Amino acid sequence: MAQVVFIHGPGAGACSDAYYYQLRHFAGSVAPDLPGHLAGTRCPDVARYAEWVRGWLWARGLNRDLVLVGYTLGAAIALQYGLDYQEEVKGLVVMTVAMRPKKRPPGTYEMRLRALEDPKVYEEWLAFQRKMMHLVEPDLRGRLLERHRQVGPLSQYHDLKTIDAFDVRARIATLRPKLLLLRGLNDPGSPPEYEKEIHEAVPGSRYVKLADAGHFPPTEIPDRFNALVEEFVAAL
Repeated sequence: MAQVVFIHGPGAGACSDAYYYQLRHFAGSVAPDLPGHLAGTRCPDVARYAEWVRGWLWARGLNRDLVLVGYTLGAAIALQYGLDYQEEVKGLVVMTVAMRPKKRPPGTYEMRLRALEDPKVYEEWLAFQRKMMHLVEPDLRGRLLERHRQVGPLSQYHDLKTIDAFDVRARIATLRPKLLLLRGLNDPGSPPEYEKEIHEAVPGSRYVKLADAGHFPPTEIPDRFNALVEEFVAAL
């Protein structure tokens, strides 16, 4: 039986609360809070995060038939894990992810650093998180915004830097676990279609565009998202 593991990123609360709907829906599923997100010390790169997740799973006896599901940083971690430990992973469901360094608008990193010092910029940073979650149900959005306050902009700064250093172009074609790529078409940031590049590089992968989702499909369209994951797992 597949073991579903949800891995969060620096958005949607920057912790496992982003998978509120999924943890209630998928019996036995797990979702760690990455180190440096609510507690602990962040990892310096995606490879080290993947090792941390692997240790977290092995400590719980979860080391086979894994289905790793992630967005942004969590998606990069899932890809790294799937490439490094292919015998442990049956499938990957990833979204808002690139196999190469991403390009950010000017000021992206600086805004997070300025938010540490300037209360006005801090409120702008929170307003940006709210905007990115515009499709999330209001009660959950409020809960995730409170998590952002707890985790803070510095963590997000480091996460974006970590994501933007991730590069597995030279290895991606060797990925053996089944791969499902998702993309929300209503993303306020309008990122490049990085997922298509991965789809074209990985034989047998599936790429689904979601017209009713934005940056965080698990929180925005949970019923549709859960159905896609269920369908994917059933076909493994």
